[in-house]
Amino acid sequence: MTAVTLPTIKFLQQPTLTAWVEQAIAHLDTILLDHSHCERKAAGVALNLMFRYPSNTKLVRLLTAIAREELEHFEQVNQWLEQRGIPLGPLSAPPYAAGLKAEIRRAEPDRLLDSLLVAGLIEARSHERLGLLAEHCPDPELARFYRGLMASEARHYGVYWLLATEYCDREDVTQRLAQLAAVESQLLATLYPQPRIHS
Repeated sequence: MTAVTLPTIKFLQQPTLTAWVEQAIAHLDTILLDHSHCERKAAGVALNLMFRYPSNTKLVRLLTAIAREELEHFEQVNQWLEQRGIPLGPLSAPPYAAGLKAEIRRAEPDRLLDSLLVAGLIEARSHERLGLLAEHCPDPELARFYRGLMASEARHYGVYWLLATEYCDREDVTQRLAQLAAVESQLLATLYPQPRIHS
């Protein structure tokens, strides 16, 4: 399988495989349903960090905005599901997010650093993949929708990076990001057999 030619996206060590694009375009309804789950989970990540670190004023302020925006995207994706007659329902999760979360160290301040970088990596991959969907989606309106979300995803991973460097040493951030990015790429090295945003 070959990789799709894309501009380098900060945080990511390897681009998405062409096989993922083909799988996603062939199963757009499932991808939309999974996208709904992803937006809800992304809002939950931001909220959980706010609850865990309530005295970190900048973190709370910036993640409040992200949580609000993720919930707006959740609502927008759900409108697409309704329009296409796709009922909300559960989906099995690929090992991607669980694999990244397993790398989060338990002791502070390592836990804060890892949590921010894992969230940033997921947002960076989302930015890349929504761009691929925008480029290859055969439905022009849906392609425009994905293109419209790309800037938000880029901003979100930028915020997580900013917060990591705000609360942790820059050298530690850079070193740990490289380690986690290697894990992130490895988790996507084999295509999950069922279509998902992060598979």
